[in-house]
Amino acid sequence: MSSLPQHETQSQAPAGDGWRRLDMRMLLVHPVREVVRLFPLLVGVLLAGSSTGRGGLWGLTGAAIAVAIGLLRWYTTSYQVANERIQVRRGLLRRELVSVSLDRVRTVDITASPLHRILGLVRVTVGTGLSDRKSEDALRLDGISAAAAERLRDDVLRRHAAPAAAAAPAVEEEVLAQAPPAWIRYGPFTLSGFLAVLFVLGFVWRIVSEARVDPARVGEATAGYLQLVGLPRWIELLAVSLLLLVAVACASTIAYALAFWNFRLVRTAAGSLQVTRGLLSTRSTTIEERRLRGVEISEPLLLRLARGARCIAIATGLRVGRGAERGGTLLMPPGPGPEACRVAAAVLRSPDPVTSPLLSHGGRAHRRRYTRMALAWAAITAVLVALPFALPLPSWTWEVSLVLLPLAAALAYDRYRGLGHALVGRFLVTSRGSIVRRRWMLDREGIIGWNLEQSFFQRRAGLVTLVATTAAGRQQYAVQDVTVEEALRVADAALPDLLAPFLVRGD
Repeated sequence: MSSLPQHETQSQAPAGDGWRRLDMRMLLVHPVREVVRLFPLLVGVLLAGSSTGRGGLWGLTGAAIAVAIGLLRWYTTSYQVANERIQVRRGLLRRELVSVSLDRVRTVDITASPLHRILGLVRVTVGTGLSDRKSEDALRLDGISAAAAERLRDDVLRRHAAPAAAAAPAVEEEVLAQAPPAWIRYGPFTLSGFLAVLFVLGFVWRIVSEARVDPARVGEATAGYLQLVGLPRWIELLAVSLLLLVAVACASTIAYALAFWNFRLVRTAAGSLQVTRGLLSTRSTTIEERRLRGVEISEPLLLRLARGARCIAIATGLRVGRGAERGGTLLMPPGPGPEACRVAAAVLRSPDPVTSPLLSHGGRAHRRRYTRMALAWAAITAVLVALPFALPLPSWTWEVSLVLLPLAAALAYDRYRGLGHALVGRFLVTSRGSIVRRRWMLDREGIIGWNLEQSFFQRRAGLVTLVATTAAGRQQYAVQDVTVEEALRVADAALPDLLAPFLVRGD
């Protein structure tokens, strides 16, 4: 494969022998970033120097060193795409060369922070399917022009086409999903701002501690005010709970807007799925369709109550579940449930795996859901009964378990409703969960093995869990709590050649 085209902008400086450096505009970014990163150390140097009367000089010297480190980061980083490999080299005292075959490339992410966008730059991350984030960072180019990033993505992901195919007219891209601004109403149901609220509360608590404010006095003042206006204590607890709920909802809505504004999913003419999104910081992720092994429709409980869902790709070498980023596998953000089903059908090029009814797992699986919930409820009740003996709590604390009992029964019923499986065309479809209900549609060609798992309680119930092993997504997709006969039937029907040598068939 040839190196990058030579008609790039002059700021994309060559490093010699086909190697290219980062954009020269990063000379404005790297020093600032190093100063911010080393700010605590610079403050320490400034305070240490102030004892000798040379704090200003020491601070300037530390800042100059940080700026020099930023300049060296640009000077010592270069890259190239050649000989079917992408290579990145960097470092001055400790030289490092990272070389990855293009066959191992899974995704190409192009992101741009607000500072990058002001300067017309982007950051390119080449995903190789490694679970170690430090290994992924080794293939990150922080600071090239947007045009150079597009050409780099084409060079990394392009496939060798036949001459006749190359001469054929290009097919226009197909827009599979586009999130309108109205979808922001699903933001509060994601609870993505919960950690942010906890962080703010921790920060406020730290300030209160540093200011030496006694929380007990604040509590006494609040209690005195409530007694003065004639409101009971539980009103205070309810008000605090509602305030916390409103804060989490607002933070979740803001996080949703920042992450998924202008969301767009398209199928390109080159045979890949491209996702673009973001408000302040933008992100563009490209997944080759030939690495796609299925789709997951995820419905967390709160989102399901709002009739919403999200859509996630099951792709070879890409792990699912890295916070809001979803590891680059998100195909549709939280939005309307019917729209998530439509997007999944469009990505799979068939609506059947999405709409086909699933087989029930029978009475024994139904009873097992209630048995497990009953054991969990009994354990919680025992803890609530014992707590008043260890802590200054009222003796009626255990009565809370009576409220939890109908909730546990409803959860058990909902968990059973979420169980199901089916073989639909070339897909194995399986579903489970209640707090987060997931429907997985896995291409049978992506299954590389089967596992039959059986716990002690499953053995007593005559049930097993059939686990499909794959190199994509979560790497294991389970058909939970089915009979042994049904598990063997599904495994044999899905991949007859794989299981046939281990089966004994009757006449």
